[in-house]
Amino acid sequence: MELGKKIKQLRYRSGLTQEQLAERLGISPQSVSKWETAVTMPDISLLPALAEELGVSIDELFDLSPEQKLRRMENRLAAEEELPADVFGEYEEFLKNRLLERKEDLDAQRLLARLYHHRMEADACRVKKYARAVILAKPEKKDCQWLLDKAEGQFTWDWNMDNHASTIAFYKEVIERDKGTPATPLPYYYLIDNLLADHRTAEARDYLEKVAALPACRPFLIPVYRAHIALAEYDEKTADGIMERALEEDGENGGLLFEAAQYYARKGEYRKAIGFYQRSFELEPKPRYTDALQGIAVICEILGDIPGALNAYDRMLDCIKSEWGFGEEDAAVAEVRREQSRLLQE
Repeated sequence: MELGKKIKQLRYRSGLTQEQLAERLGISPQSVSKWETAVTMPDISLLPALAEELGVSIDELFDLSPEQKLRRMENRLAAEEELPADVFGEYEEFLKNRLLERKEDLDAQRLLARLYHHRMEADACRVKKYARAVILAKPEKKDCQWLLDKAEGQFTWDWNMDNHASTIAFYKEVIERDKGTPATPLPYYYLIDNLLADHRTAEARDYLEKVAALPACRPFLIPVYRAHIALAEYDEKTADGIMERALEEDGENGGLLFEAAQYYARKGEYRKAIGFYQRSFELEPKPRYTDALQGIAVICEILGDIPGALNAYDRMLDCIKSEWGFGEEDAAVAEVRREQSRLLQE
């Protein structure tokens, strides 16, 4: 339905005259008349108030299709750090209603997961702020440390809390139930990652051999995982040898270079890691992701090289603006700006 006709229909439904709606919006009745006859369109700044007065969401005002609503939700979740409570409630209700109609709607389930995670991330920032304040004031009091641990994903000494047994069991189930042809390697990677975190190397080696046989497997990851298995078995010499041979054979593979950076960063060989991060970023086709630059920024901060960290964040900003088209109002830019401000204040 055309927007003008939609406005007229909703105005009738709300029992408002053109004059009454115009008065509530602070405009002339002629403006409302022009909207309804499609002579002009409402100014974008009036849309929130117009939707509110007509008792609908902006999506409903434009009569978006369900698929358009899903795309709009996804784009907004990517662009904004936190959704207003009314928008969150609107999205949640829409997605839950989709699931009532179609229980196997994977798009609705995926977006519900993203919606709740989006709120969780915003809430985690608040947890960090207040828990850190308490710990700074009362470091001798064991109170908020576990909250900060959950919010930041900190290392936990207690193995009962830090093991990944539940996640490992889940990904084993995913692999068993995968009936796709050919099978996807992704759950194997996630499974091996968690097995390595728990030093369950025999199982990791077994699943690595299985994933290596899959057509969709990324070959350069096989030696990388073999090196990490050796590290998890405290055989650093063997691990280094595996990684060095892989780099000799495939040293212009950007994916391998990035994984090499991760490998050396985990070993605390930070300067070497920075070099591999830099080379992987240079080889990545545009538009480039900023993971390598983020790794450089974190390592520079660990080393006390604040100018180096700030430079890496400057490069991140340049990348996400020039290659991805983000502006200052976008969440990705705001996040980098926050990190820069934090470093300048310390």
